[in-house]
Amino acid sequence: MAKKCLAQLADAKSKKCFVRLSRRFEDSKIRGYVLDVGPEFFLFSLVSDRIWFDGFECFRIRDIQDVKLDPYGEFAEAALKKRRERRPVKPRVNVSSIEATLVSAGKLFPLVTIHRDEVDPDVCWIGHVLAVNRGRVSLLAINPDATWDTVPSEYLLKEITRVNFGADYENALHLVGGDPPAI
Repeated sequence: MAKKCLAQLADAKSKKCFVRLSRRFEDSKIRGYVLDVGPEFFLFSLVSDRIWFDGFECFRIRDIQDVKLDPYGEFAEAALKKRRERRPVKPRVNVSSIEATLVSAGKLFPLVTIHRDEVDPDVCWIGHVLAVNRGRVSLLAINPDATWDTVPSEYLLKEITRVNFGADYENALHLVGGDPPAI
């Protein structure tokens, strides 16, 4: 299944198709554009249900169940165009490995969200990437009230199933909480 999805993702990227994805951890579909494909993760420009571009997500390829042209893609693309929403330029995020993804996204975006769907599917961790080494990412977390933790937390890279950045929620947290404190 992963090889089939890998080929579908590469095809969607090269053709710049508006696609709909299914993941094994979610009931709802994910819509947008494939911007880059690595060996384990791919970079996706997310289009929200409200038909706005809403940041970027890196999904683990092996968790993808289905990649198809969105049956309502023409409508979504027409709405985006009328709203003067342009397809985002691919950020310089490296998807060659989860380490490279976290480091590069952490340099470009003030906040990064990680998901560990197999550990706790109902929780995400948002913060500033401090370091990635020895199979772990060190993250200084920002809380839902936009206050910063004072001590970083570490997460195993092998547990990460998705990474988000540049979305409205992360941007709102950063707007209110500001840059991370020096630790």
